[in-house]
Amino acid sequence: MPQRRDPVATRKKLLTAARLEFARHGLAGARVDEIAERAGVNKQLVYHYFGDKDALYLAVLEWVYEDIREQERRLNLEGLPPDKAIRRLIEASFDHLAANPDFIVLLNDENRGGARHVRGSTRLEAMHSPLVKSVSHILHEGVRCGLFRKGIDPVQLYISIAGLSYFFFSNTPTLSAIFGKDLSSRAQRRARRRHVVDLVLQSLRP
Repeated sequence: MPQRRDPVATRKKLLTAARLEFARHGLAGARVDEIAERAGVNKQLVYHYFGDKDALYLAVLEWVYEDIREQERRLNLEGLPPDKAIRRLIEASFDHLAANPDFIVLLNDENRGGARHVRGSTRLEAMHSPLVKSVSHILHEGVRCGLFRKGIDPVQLYISIAGLSYFFFSNTPTLSAIFGKDLSSRAQRRARRRHVVDLVLQSLRP
C-alpha cells in the first residue's frame, strides 16, 4: 500500500522551499518547478495546495509575518514595566531581522510590486491589530507612570522601531562601503542595537 502523504507536513515543505526560492529570485524569477523539486514533491501538489504561484507567494508572506507576530506575542510585553516592554520589543525586532535576512528580501520584493499581495490579504491586517493595541496599552501605562510623554501614536512608534533596524540591515553592504567599516560584524551590530534602543526610549521620555 502506498504511504499516505501528510498534508500539513507537505504544505510546510512547500512553504519552506518557496520562501527560499522567492527570496533568491523574487516573485517574477521564481519557478514552481524548483520549489516542488526542493520540497521533494510533485509540481501538481503546489497547485493543489495553493492554487497558483501568486497565491503561494502570498502564503509565504503571511507565514513570515505570522512568525514575527508570534515571537512578539511570546514576549508578554503587557506584563512588563512600560520602558522594559518597549526595550524588549526593539531588541526582538532587531534580532529577528538579524536572524532572518530573507524577510527583508521578501518585503523589498513585495514593496517593489506595490504591496499587491499584502493588500489582498485579510489575515495580515488581522494579525497586526493586536500588536497596535498592545503598543497602545504600553504607551498609556508609560504615560500613567510618568515614564513616557503624551500624544505618541502607536503605529508611528512601531514604524520607527521597525524602520531603524530595517534600514540598517537592508543597507549594510552600502553603508559599510561608505563609512569604511564592517557593519555586519558582531560588535557593530551590538552597537547599532544599543543605539536604536537608546534613541527610541529617549524619544518617549517626558
